Amino acid sequence: MKAVGYHTPLPITDHDSLIDLTLPPPSLRPHDLRVQVAAVSVNPVDTKVRAGAVPPAGEARVLGWDAAGTVEAVGSAVSLFKPGDTVFYAGALDRPGTNSELHAVDERLVGRKPASLSFAQAAALPLTAITAWELLFERLGVPYGVKTQGGALLIINGAGGVGSILIQLARRLTGLTVIATASRPETIAWVEGLGAHHVIDHHQPLDEGLKAIGIPEVQYVAGLTGTDRQLGAIVAALAPQGKLALIDDPKSLDIEPFKRKSLSVHWEMMFTRSLFQTPDMIAQHKLLTEVADLVDAGVLRTTLHDTAGAINAANLRRAHALLESGRSIGKLVLEGF
Repeated sequence: MKAVGYHTPLPITDHDSLIDLTLPPPSLRPHDLRVQVAAVSVNPVDTKVRAGAVPPAGEARVLGWDAAGTVEAVGSAVSLFKPGDTVFYAGALDRPGTNSELHAVDERLVGRKPASLSFAQAAALPLTAITAWELLFERLGVPYGVKTQGGALLIINGAGGVGSILIQLARRLTGLTVIATASRPETIAWVEGLGAHHVIDHHQPLDEGLKAIGIPEVQYVAGLTGTDRQLGAIVAALAPQGKLALIDDPKSLDIEPFKRKSLSVHWEMMFTRSLFQTPDMIAQHKLLTEVADLVDAGVLRTTLHDTAGAINAANLRRAHALLESGRSIGKLVLEGF
């Protein structure tokens, strides 16, 4: 089967940073689906793994987590899907990735593809939808579907992949006032179109930006990027007993200043359940099924912003370069081999 991967971590400007491969089809574990991959999207985790993870000697590492496609075969213990079903999912960090014609994934991490979306539109959603959902409803503990609780959520980097779905979840499924950060005309327009009540510039002090819109403090902050750089402003912006949830990778994070306000800090990593095979791993299947229902009901929309052509090494190198530039909006998708 065709696939894209690498043998050695290299800068994305190097032709060999991602190469076209021919690999055998994946074998199946009891709970696995083998999926004929139709479309994939690219996430920051792809670029981080490519830049730092060394494959075993003589082997290639295949990247990619988001995918949409059709079930081609099932393992002996599969009960949720059958061959011919169309699905979308974000896979597992410790298994080969989705940048391949056929991909094996545990059914407990998979949802039905939204019927109203194309494969490309669906592939934009899984990883960021899981991350945003777990961050908002599990880590921050915001009540799902309750529109009477009030309060405000500040989303740092609202135009990114996670921010793009988090804005929608918070605006449509909670009673929170949603404040997103963005700095360019095109990103401001994007987050406003997704439903943000207010937009402030993350290149300016966040606490001052909040005061300028008449909301001097918020109950929740989603730190999606640059959390360490913004930490002082986050402490100032959070109301007493407020909550910060973050997904980025600061080199250090001094939370001692959080004590005076009794602030809490929560990490979100959507691969935790699959990495540790937690008893509730099937929660991600249920979550993606709910997301599909919400999409088909018109409550949520795809966060696909652009497509980058077929799934091959040259196109994936361009996609990785765009993500590493920090100027991507929403999700970038590749479709077909």
